Amino acid sequence: MPNIKSAKKRVEVAKVNAARNAAVKTSVKTSLKKFDESLNSNDKDTMKAAYSAAVSSVDQAVSKGVMKKNTANNKKASLGKKYTEATK
Repeated sequence: MPNIKSAKKRVEVAKVNAARNAAVKTSVKTSLKKFDESLNSNDKDTMKAAYSAAVSSVDQAVSKGVMKKNTANNKKASLGKKYTEATK
């Protein structure tokens, strides 16, 4: 435990940031799982909605600094491949 007042504040800020980052990561994982589940159904409308939601959540994670740009682009590319294969 830190003794200096500013170090104590940094510990509290780090806790808040870690909780925020965990929430963003969880929402990304949830949207990716929902997209995978929608691929099993043959309804193209739900696939399209889940695809756009997944891409949007990945982009939001990048904008918040939780995910790196290249990681997000790789995820979006794999989502796009899965989506095009499912909609053929």
